[in-house]
Amino acid sequence: MRDSVIEMIRATGAELGSARRLLGEAGEVAWDRLLDWLVDDYFRVVALGLENIPANGPAVIAVNHSGAWGLDAFVLDKVLGRALDRRVRFLAAPFVFRTPILGRHARRNGALPIGPTAGVEHLNAGQLVGVYPEGIAGLEKPFTERYRLRSFSPGFAVAAIRAGAPVVPVGIVGAEEACPKLGEVPTLARLLGVPYFPLTTPFPLPSNWTITIGQPIPAPPRPESLTARRDAARTLSNTTRNAVQELLDHELANRENLFD
Repeated sequence: MRDSVIEMIRATGAELGSARRLLGEAGEVAWDRLLDWLVDDYFRVVALGLENIPANGPAVIAVNHSGAWGLDAFVLDKVLGRALDRRVRFLAAPFVFRTPILGRHARRNGALPIGPTAGVEHLNAGQLVGVYPEGIAGLEKPFTERYRLRSFSPGFAVAAIRAGAPVVPVGIVGAEEACPKLGEVPTLARLLGVPYFPLTTPFPLPSNWTITIGQPIPAPPRPESLTARRDAARTLSNTTRNAVQELLDHELANRENLFD
């Protein structure tokens, strides 16, 4: 009798595990199709300068982060995944991997957890690594400060210098209007274990998106001393930030209405 009960419990657990996997796979397929629709029909995404991403060898793709929910990360990953013959391994915050469906999607698409030396191994192997140097601060800024870049964390520049990899600046315009940040709900953020919970529209607004990819910025030779390496990383980080801001400003200056 006891053995029968144990076997029944095991069988039930296996069935539940199989059901969860099927639901996870179905959710991921639905999310992927939604991204296709958002890119092609809803946001009508235009990507400029794709030829600036190296066809081989390592490179760091440095992008502005905007829009209350960080949808830009998934849209860019979809666009580059379609356009390139190479995978871009984007760095993602830990809570992304804990999020149902999105975490599964991120892992399957090669996302890497953020860490002190995250991406260096992949750069040394000649791969592309994508970063959002503003981090969550890029998403937290209010709508009145849209497209004004926050400070860049220099970790990506340290990695680029260590690997001798160029940095490719990328500016995304459209995400701020699609998911404007109108406020925050700190209590919900604490309950859900996320950095912040924004107040925004219940569904993204149909803004036009433009992704502009700039000219690669060569990494300088790695200095011998620790102080010199820090200075070099800080300089490369600031140069990249200025390049991304110029891409944003140029695109915004040539637009009259982001919803045309």
